[in-house]
Amino acid sequence: MTFLIHDSDRHVIEPLAMWQDYVDKAIMERVQLELVALDSPGIKLSPELRIKGKPVLKNWTMPMKVAAAHKKLNSVPQMHLGTRPEFQTVAMDEEQIASANMFPTFAAFIVNNENLSAEESLAFAQAYNRWLSDYCAEDPSRLHGVGLVSRHDPSNLLEQLEAIYELGFRTITMRAEIILGRTLGDPAYDEFWQQCEQRSIGIAFHGGTHLQAETVGHDRFNTHFGLHACAHSMELQMAFVSLLEAGVLERHPSLKFAFLEGGASWVPHWLWRLDEICYTDLPKEIESNIRMKPSEYFKRQCWVALEIGEPCLREVVNSIGIKRIIYGTDFPHPDHVQFDIKDISEACGELDDDELQKILADNAFEFFGHKPPEHSTQH
Repeated sequence: MTFLIHDSDRHVIEPLAMWQDYVDKAIMERVQLELVALDSPGIKLSPELRIKGKPVLKNWTMPMKVAAAHKKLNSVPQMHLGTRPEFQTVAMDEEQIASANMFPTFAAFIVNNENLSAEESLAFAQAYNRWLSDYCAEDPSRLHGVGLVSRHDPSNLLEQLEAIYELGFRTITMRAEIILGRTLGDPAYDEFWQQCEQRSIGIAFHGGTHLQAETVGHDRFNTHFGLHACAHSMELQMAFVSLLEAGVLERHPSLKFAFLEGGASWVPHWLWRLDEICYTDLPKEIESNIRMKPSEYFKRQCWVALEIGEPCLREVVNSIGIKRIIYGTDFPHPDHVQFDIKDISEACGELDDDELQKILADNAFEFFGHKPPEHSTQH
């Protein structure tokens, strides 16, 4: 079967020089964003990105840097393709991807960095969004921007949302973590969720290991292996619970959420546990905010991205329905270079071709609110 493919999780690589063009000069002078060369015998290390004299990545140790340098020998060309829109679309042509939603790389680590002030975080979020708008304007039928918000000061979220909406973005990406003491269910975000719902702006949660914040596992693991194992899927599970227990899903039934780069196989177990153990345990405690089974909220307004080859996909379909599953390549990040979208039919053998087509494009168009590009590339 020939598939139409929309990449629901594709990344740009923000060139360091672009920040000088899009961020206020006074802010740039204050934060001193810079790449610092590193030395290690026998191998060339990637320079370290620092802001305010501190590494942008948390607990990114020298052994991790050396191990990453060995792996990046094979992924540097791919990373370069993310820096410019014309390189990006060439790579999409090679993968036979018709269109994609573009997510940040370094920008998400800078904007959500708890070492920055609210003013500084906001300046970088606004700069990134303007740059991304220019990036996607090079091929707007294929490259769709996803806005980035700063959570440092909730009082400016509505202003951020308005600016993002004016840029034409209809999806926002957020981290799932606690940022400066506030979970996603914090009452300070109530107006923001309301405005997102009214404007039909979807929220895509996307994590990343080594954020300068309280990512799950940071207080108990010191290896990239341990940190990376927790940072994505576990944060997504807790994000859903945070929205659920705070009543965000109950109060905003048409607000759309997507959970990206954490796989999908966690969903059946997590929803079963929430439905059959947690929801029935002390029902009076949460009756005003959770008025139906947690799984019903997920099936109503949530999407999740699968990983090529992960197990239990039939159980995921049985749990939430085929229309709530999407797919993203994570291009060009090195932790996903081993997955080839050309192998998806074989790797996802539990699913038939009609189901795969829904996952590869149809469901994504529903979540993101896109239409297929006029001259679609199919695989």
